[in-house]
Amino acid sequence: MWVLIASELAVFGLALMGYAGARAKDPAGFAAAQDQLDRLAGTVNTAALLTSGLLAALANEARRKGLRRRARWCLSGAGVLGIVFLIVKGLEYSSELAAGNDIDSSPFFTLYFLVTGFHALHVVLGLGIILIVARFDTVENIETGTAFWHMVDLIWIMVFPCFYLLR
Repeated sequence: MWVLIASELAVFGLALMGYAGARAKDPAGFAAAQDQLDRLAGTVNTAALLTSGLLAALANEARRKGLRRRARWCLSGAGVLGIVFLIVKGLEYSSELAAGNDIDSSPFFTLYFLVTGFHALHVVLGLGIILIVARFDTVENIETGTAFWHMVDLIWIMVFPCFYLLR
């Protein structure tokens, strides 16, 4: 799992370096495109993922104490918040597409859809992992599965400011 996590962090790191390079070439174009994003949706998604990360950590703690039912409830809560993230991201994509912003609209939107879409795929994978470790809930399984989930959180913490906040 740690090799997978390290490789995924490297891939996203390279993608964000590419984003920084493209932004440096066209700061005005990127700023104008960035202003079209829904910052509230990005903020809601940040809150959802960070809270889900907290629940994943609480699941680890509960399972180490032998509290299997509590661990499963925490994992379920983390999963529900992951689904909230995907719903909000889907609504955000729908809004951007309705406004005429798609993967071919500009370099900003190309990178936006590629990076956030790839991240969303990791959320889906993470939800599958959470489901599996909630069923096969050994301490080691939960620790391993939630490590992946925390990686998904960490990536979003890097993606969110790059696309939504930094000027």
